[in-house]
This record gives sequence, C-alpha cells and structure tokens, in this order.
Amino acid sequence: MSALSGQASEHQQRPTRSRHLQSSIAGARDLQETLLVSDLHLAPERPEGIALFLRFLADRARGAGRLYILGDLFDAWIGDDDDTPAHRAVIDGLRALSNSGTSCALMHGNRDFLIGRRFARASGCRLLRDPARIALGGEPVLLMHGDLLCTDDVAYQRFRRKVRNPLVQRLFLLKRLEARRKIAADYRRRSAEAMAAKTEEIMDVSPQEVTRRIRRAGVQRLVHGHTHRPADHDLVVDGRIVRRHVLAEWHDGRGEVLVHADGQWWREPVLAA
Repeated sequence: MSALSGQASEHQQRPTRSRHLQSSIAGARDLQETLLVSDLHLAPERPEGIALFLRFLADRARGAGRLYILGDLFDAWIGDDDDTPAHRAVIDGLRALSNSGTSCALMHGNRDFLIGRRFARASGCRLLRDPARIALGGEPVLLMHGDLLCTDDVAYQRFRRKVRNPLVQRLFLLKRLEARRKIAADYRRRSAEAMAAKTEEIMDVSPQEVTRRIRRAGVQRLVHGHTHRPADHDLVVDGRIVRRHVLAEWHDGRGEVLVHADGQWWREPVLAA
C-alpha cells in the first residue's frame, strides 16, 4: 500500500550548523558534502543565469565532495560540437570545479539529452543514467530528472521515446549547426505552447509511478527535478516512510541547492551578488 501525504517542508534547513557560515568559508566545508541541483536552463540569451551558475561553481560548490546536476543544465543542447561561447564558459567552469577535487555527475534532462562523451571529457563530468541509484552516507538514494515520473502526460512520453531513439539523434546530429539551432528554437516555442494548454495535474508526477520507481529501486529517498515545484514530500510505501525531494528551477537571478552531509538534508538559496 502507498499514499502521498502533504509536503514536509519547502525550506528545510540543517539544524546544527549555520548555512551562512558554510557558504562563506570554503576551506571549512565537509569534503563529504553532496550538492544536488537541476533545471538551471542555461541559455546565451539569459547571461545572468550563466553568471549565477559560474559563481556557484567557483564559490559554493568548491570544496564539496560531490555535485549532482539532475538534468536541464541547459535550456537546449544541440550537440557537443556547439561552439556557442556561453556554453564553452559553462564547460570551463565545470572543468575548474572538477580539477579542484569536487566530483561532478550530470544526468540528461528533457532539454539537454544530447550531451555526450565529448562534453563529459571537456567538463570533467561523469554522465549518469536516468534513473540512478547511489549511496549517500550509507543510505541508498534514487536520482531522476523527473520527466519519467510524469506518466499522465501521454503525449510527452510518446515524444520522449521518439527523440531518445539513437537513430533519430544520429540523424539530427548530422545536420549543420545552424539547422540544429533553428530546430531547437522551434521545439522550445512549441513546447511552451503545449505546456500552456496542459493542466497542472498532467504536468506533475504520477503518484503511482513514484511508488513503482521507489519500490523497484528499494530506496527510502528519491530526489528529482523537472516539475519546478520544489518541496519535500513524505510518502508511505509498503509501510515505510519515504521522502521525495523535488529540486527547484533556477530563474530570475535565484537558484537553490539541496545539500546532504553528516546524515542531514537541507536546502540553501543561491543568489546573485
């Protein structure tokens, strides 16, 4: 039996250590600290978002043990041969973080699923499967982007299966960069129109699919993004209390990071200087 209960907290904080002290002294951070983010939707036409993320990589993320980016780092990714300067700056920022000793892992989202091995080599990021089962502090945790949980959106799931087909991707990547940019721009426009026509319920996760994924993975904690509805939800699955963390979207000069260390979980804002 499973059930969804109300969200536990939208702004959970670590009870034993000041968030502000953590953020101000990089050298004092726990090397086993794990940071999780998603849905940054970085794009050249929004340079303030890129600047915020690069500052996060150079400051807050520096000194942490691990950084997990759970999809949609970019608003669109048309191939690892993309020569957009703003994207190159992000790759350089990730490489600098990796070189500093922080391990970085990246999961595909519904906007940047064409990120490939060339990007991984250049950035120092490890590519994660979706879903991915990891261990944090000895606890098994399931990581997902989140779109696979939205099974009520049948049209989107059908589209997802099509564009994740390796042959479709290969044919797309054979096109010239300019043609790919036009296709990506058209996709973003049509995606916005489709979302505007859908109900909130259809675009949210399916409780049944959440339960199925948790049960299949054998975990008591799930972390995902995609829905842009940050909250911490308690579920009861097979008589056990399970926590579902929904990551925040980064926008309007503001982001958020979910932090794990010493068996505790909390959220921190990421703000423009």
